Amino acid sequence: MKKIILSIDGMTCSACSNGLEKYLNKQKGIENASVNLVMANATVEYDEKILNIDKIENFVKEAGFKSLGEFKEIKFESKTKKQKIEFIIFSILAVILMYISMGHMINLPTLKIIHPHTNIIGYMICLLILTIPFIVYGFDILKNGYKNLIHKTPNMDTLVSIGVISSFLYSLYGMYMTIKGNLEYSMNLYFESTAIVIYFVKLGRYIDGISKDKTKEAIGKLVKITPDRATIKLNGQEKEVTLDEIKKGDIVISKPGEKIAVDGIIISGNAHLDESFITGESKPVSKKTGNTVIAGSMNYDGYLEYKAEKIGKESTISEIVKLVVEATNTKAPIAKVADIVSGYFVQIVIIIAIITFFAYLIIGKNFADAISTFVTVLVIACPCSLGLATPLAIIVSEGLCASNGILVKKSEILENAGKVDTVIFDKTGTLTYGKLKISQIINYSEMSDNEILQLVGSIESKGTHPIGKAFTDYLEENKLQVLEVENTENIAGYGIIGKINKQQIIIGNAKILKKYNIQNKYEEKEKELAEKGNSIIYVAKENKIIAIISVNDVVRKNAKQVIEQLDKMKIQTIMLTGDNKQTAEKIAKEIGIKTIIPNVLPIQKANTVKELKEKNKLVMMCGDGINDSPALANATVGVSINTGTDIAMDASNVILTSNNLISLVNLIVISKKTVKNIKQNLFWAFFYNSLMIPIGIGILKPIGISINPMIASFAMVCSSITVILNALRLTKMKKMLL
Repeated sequence: MKKIILSIDGMTCSACSNGLEKYLNKQKGIENASVNLVMANATVEYDEKILNIDKIENFVKEAGFKSLGEFKEIKFESKTKKQKIEFIIFSILAVILMYISMGHMINLPTLKIIHPHTNIIGYMICLLILTIPFIVYGFDILKNGYKNLIHKTPNMDTLVSIGVISSFLYSLYGMYMTIKGNLEYSMNLYFESTAIVIYFVKLGRYIDGISKDKTKEAIGKLVKITPDRATIKLNGQEKEVTLDEIKKGDIVISKPGEKIAVDGIIISGNAHLDESFITGESKPVSKKTGNTVIAGSMNYDGYLEYKAEKIGKESTISEIVKLVVEATNTKAPIAKVADIVSGYFVQIVIIIAIITFFAYLIIGKNFADAISTFVTVLVIACPCSLGLATPLAIIVSEGLCASNGILVKKSEILENAGKVDTVIFDKTGTLTYGKLKISQIINYSEMSDNEILQLVGSIESKGTHPIGKAFTDYLEENKLQVLEVENTENIAGYGIIGKINKQQIIIGNAKILKKYNIQNKYEEKEKELAEKGNSIIYVAKENKIIAIISVNDVVRKNAKQVIEQLDKMKIQTIMLTGDNKQTAEKIAKEIGIKTIIPNVLPIQKANTVKELKEKNKLVMMCGDGINDSPALANATVGVSINTGTDIAMDASNVILTSNNLISLVNLIVISKKTVKNIKQNLFWAFFYNSLMIPIGIGILKPIGISINPMIASFAMVCSSITVILNALRLTKMKKMLL
């Protein structure tokens, strides 16, 4: 299966996005399609053996929309000077039209040539002339409405189009009958309703466009952080180039005050870099030869030469933007409910409007009243606010997460994270920094300590466990050569083995000794060292223990605060570790975790998650994303920490690029606030439609409460603005985060 994100043009409401989504999902070869109204794009998973991009784009066209090609960057629909002038002109025309059509009703001074009592023909012609520009102004609405009706995906534009065209045609008919001498029709002209409905819909779109851009700001900042140009070293000379000209392997130069242009590896120099945009860590990071650099980082104080490794779409920033955009295109469970409702909503409204129209005629109302009520029901019930309720809140929250070093892969996680009642932590590299130091070596061989550590460090250089870093660091610090190693094998939960000089070296915990039937006479010594908070490593050569090495880890400075915050939220915390009980208890006591499960293998971690879920627990697993991947994949919410620039891990749902556990608490807070905001938006959207449709039908006319198409269109705009403003309140949540 292949995945592509297409930019889509022509969507105006949730019925549009839902209609396109349903149409795409019906097509053979498409595994899954998700359409995002706010971001104006569609994520499509498809079988490349059956389909290609051209065929998918043709499906989009068949559904009544236009594909603008593959998503490349987040585009801001900032209002041009021409659009603003256009809007101002039509605002003035709307005021003039309303003055002419209704001024005489409240005795405002009006020219006799266009006064309905003194010159009815001049009055009607003036209204028609002023209405025609609005028809042109709203031609895109009318065109989309007709097109979507033809494609059997009626939407908000369909409702407006039917209402506007009906009132305009009836007004033309009334004008014709008046000219023929039937003055009764002159009192039932709806030219101004036609124009003002279009004007208010355009007003809503104008405000909506500005609001959508605000929701993308946090994501958009990621796109803009890389510089436009950079300096490369070519044949010993410096040359300024654009980012597009940089190729893999090029030597790029960064001077103090400049931003890193592309992801790469430092080959010369050292400096302090600001990587806060990706890690959330405000403190500058010291970088030297051999370290990686991330595009967009600010070089504070050093001269660097680095080799370009990841450019264009491969860069960390591009991956982050892609992840965030994909996340906004996934549907949270709560959003799916709104989608289902709004998907049928337009069709139901059209049926209600038609029934109302004929009911008015049956009970003896005149045709003018029937058509006016018909248009009012269509316009007032437009599901714009319903369609904006969920995606706006999701995108604001996704942007907030991204700007705080939290990458959420699926928007459903923003709903689930706030519901978790149990958080499981891996110990090494998660609750601790994973930067272990060798605290003691007990040598049972004739070799020197350095010779043993050289053996261990050489083999651990082929491994993946955080403990191995303590030994590779030792080799580097003491300038010891890495020996040639053969036949290495990582045994998850046990240790690592390898051959040096044709001799097998076994390194790991006590379980690896049992696995290879090696007699352990040093269990008491292990217990003694473990009671001091050490992790214990056995070293065996040819089935004989030659050393016990103890290493110490440092607890993350925020770990205790995180556990305290989770306790306040009444969320149970559990620590899982492959370490022995004594070491685990020491760490647990230091940070306040009450439940520990020591001596577990990776598969046992996954089983622990499954067992808790079987007890109806909603489990969040927080690990390093390597040995913990089975548990991360099985959790309700899998959170990976300490991944640095490797943001494409499959096991977890969430990546904390800041390596700061506080982000985990912030994720839960953001989740709770987002779900609350979405529920508020949906309530007001449903409440509005439930209240206004009956009023539009005329149920309250007996007590003097009624509305016409113009008031209906204004009310529709107000409902959308209410939802937009409520969703944008989430941007203020930043002050509440830790």
